[in-house]
Amino acid sequence: MLDTASLWTPLSSTSRRVALEVLLHGPLARTELAQRLDLSTASLTRITKPLLDAGVLHEVSDPAPRGGGRPMQPLDVDPGLQQFVGIKLTGSRAYGVLTNLRADILATTVREITARDPQSVVDALAGLVSELSVGRTPAAVGVGLGGAVRDFTLVQRAPFLHWHGVDLGLLLTERTGRPVAIANDLDALMEAERWFGDGRDVHSFAALTIGAGVGGGLVIHDRLVTGPDSGIGLLGHFPIDPLGPSCPEGHRGCADALLSSKAIHTQAAMVLGRAVTYDEVLDLAAAGDPLADQIVGRSAHAFGTLIAAVANIAQPERILLTGEGIRLAHVAQERLHAGIAQARQPEASPLDLRILDDDPTLWARGAAAVAIQRTVLDSLLRH
Repeated sequence: MLDTASLWTPLSSTSRRVALEVLLHGPLARTELAQRLDLSTASLTRITKPLLDAGVLHEVSDPAPRGGGRPMQPLDVDPGLQQFVGIKLTGSRAYGVLTNLRADILATTVREITARDPQSVVDALAGLVSELSVGRTPAAVGVGLGGAVRDFTLVQRAPFLHWHGVDLGLLLTERTGRPVAIANDLDALMEAERWFGDGRDVHSFAALTIGAGVGGGLVIHDRLVTGPDSGIGLLGHFPIDPLGPSCPEGHRGCADALLSSKAIHTQAAMVLGRAVTYDEVLDLAAAGDPLADQIVGRSAHAFGTLIAAVANIAQPERILLTGEGIRLAHVAQERLHAGIAQARQPEASPLDLRILDDDPTLWARGAAAVAIQRTVLDSLLRH
């Protein structure tokens, strides 16, 4: 019987490389798999036999045999071999998902965060894990949150929770008995898209998010770009309009001052003379209200300028746009593209833009993907 808890641990580096290629791109015919990994057919046969015997890989029938001959039997990984819990943690709620080995969502749940001290939050997260794990034993748990995270365990800074220096990974591992990986929520989303989503067929892509703040991530040569300042919101202070409003940090015309949901509804309230929510501003603009339309149009143009700047500097093959405020890109699509065009060389290649409509489970799935990565790559932090 296959021990799914230690599914990846005994694999050699070469076996792991074969299994990972099939996980990310399978089902794959043996000939294609050998070409992808630059292996001879004999070497591939030798490597895959124990993987087949152990149940890590299995053969699937090709529904379209070539030339009417014997059907091919591509290799694939059974995504149901392991389950993972992913959690998107905010200052008020924890959104949880249970996924399979390919980050397909199997179940969801939500817990209210009524107190933000670490112990209360860990209690809520442990309850969420327990609820999603009924009848199952998840291989690992991933948690994504807004802030700076180190070594997949230590929350250095989480503004929405008012945390500094909280070892959430250790606390949650002690409560659940499962390996836990903590990550910045945007980094987690990037990793999910890199392995299982809109970034899996390119070697470089960027993601921009708008909502409570402005965030950005970048994958180059199939690797997420990180550094000591990851997770502190640097892109939010990228200068866009020197005549624009100031953000709370005093930066005039930066991305946060022009694109955050709070900045937009605050500007609208001043112009309209009454309190309005972010979605109400967009509704008014979509209905043709000239004042709301002016505010939304200016923000969309600024968003286009920011997109163009990222494209000009990093030159990614694709740019993903998401976040709880991404409806702006739909309501003012023409002005967003006008902002891009104004900041791009006419001879530059067209941008491959993809909008991912925001959903908390999208972010929770990202956290699950980090747990999957840490498990499959056998580098999940052990306490």
